Amino acid sequence: MKMNIVKMSLRTLVVLMLVVLIAGSASAAGDDNESTVAAMGKIGAGIAVGLAGVGAGLSQGNIGAAAVGMLAEDASRFGHAIIFTALPESIVILGLLPLFL
Repeated sequence: MKMNIVKMSLRTLVVLMLVVLIAGSASAAGDDNESTVAAMGKIGAGIAVGLAGVGAGLSQGNIGAAAVGMLAEDASRFGHAIIFTALPESIVILGLLPLFL
């Protein structure tokens, strides 16, 4: 499992480096700098939302499995399980902030 996360993070890093290289060549070659800046802002906001969603999904999978195990042992801890399961969703909400800025 840990190796898959490492491979995924390396792939993400390579994709981000390619986006930066493409953005650099587009801004150097283009005459219309304002549209390039607007496009790069939208790409940046999309990357922020996407990575926040992926990170929250990975963490929520592990937390959900632990919450189910906790509920199997003691059903009276349902409130704690819901709180721990809902915490990673706040990461996605924070990832949505660049869309509005």
